[in-house]
Amino acid sequence: MKHGVHDRGATLEACGHALAHNLGLVAGESVLVVTDADMLSMGEAFAEAARALTPVVDTDVIPVGERSGTEPPPGTARRMAAADVALLVTATSLSWTNARRTATDGGTRVASMPRLNESTLRRTLTVDYEPVRERVNRVCDRLDRAARVRVASPSGTDLTFSIEGRLAHGRKGGLYREAGQWGNLPCGEAFVAPVEGSARGVYVVDASHGGVGTVEVPIRIGVEEGRAVRIEGGPEAARLRDLLESVGEPEAFCLAEFGIGCNHAARVCGITLEDEKVLGTCHLALGRNDLFGGTVRASVHVDGVLRGPRVLLDGEALSLDEG
Repeated sequence: MKHGVHDRGATLEACGHALAHNLGLVAGESVLVVTDADMLSMGEAFAEAARALTPVVDTDVIPVGERSGTEPPPGTARRMAAADVALLVTATSLSWTNARRTATDGGTRVASMPRLNESTLRRTLTVDYEPVRERVNRVCDRLDRAARVRVASPSGTDLTFSIEGRLAHGRKGGLYREAGQWGNLPCGEAFVAPVEGSARGVYVVDASHGGVGTVEVPIRIGVEEGRAVRIEGGPEAARLRDLLESVGEPEAFCLAEFGIGCNHAARVCGITLEDEKVLGTCHLALGRNDLFGGTVRASVHVDGVLRGPRVLLDGEALSLDEG
């Protein structure tokens, strides 16, 4: 019992640190915690921690989404837009939804935390995010200057694509203290939308994949003209194929995002939310990207994380460990 009380106290402390440090929450501001049955305990922890900082805290329990990118109920979307701070503590990601975009366009500060667990919370949300932001910005600067990307890895990745004319994102680096700012917690990634139709080659996901979880048998994804045309491997590959086919949209197979992990506190744990932030990893996503500089609209956005890749920007190697 004492151990449980201690754990709860550590969880609430980490939640409180994130609210005060990352989101700059102050007394009098309104907070909406959006959660679901799968994530209710974590959502309630954030609500409790928020009430220690401001009395205006509400919780909205929504149905578990079919997949990342599924819109929340209309009433939830309206409540998100009316809050000063919205915490999205859900089983599937609400990051790339119209509801999130409408809320942030209207000034709501948003932290999106799909599948966040207590281990990730305590490991990654109690650190100083200033160094993380500095590292992200250095990588974003490199991406902004580049036109062509090549990604290779020991597991068999060899993928090229264009990012010419595309701007990198993530520069807030986990600090969302001003109106309309938003991102993941934990955060720490520099990411960009590849030019549609430009990607060719293959990439091998060997850490985790959104909508699938931990990858035991690497997922080998063949890409032609910017689309995944082959998804091969073991049971995880089959689950990913089934997920994308269930969307019923050809755009679900588009290469949507290239991201680079920049968070020194993150560790590969099988949960994409944290895995894609780990120094020394990169990730590639399929599905929607019109909300961060691309043109693809789809009802899904799922990331696959690669261990130990080599990234070349216009032929020059990027140090993933230092940015």
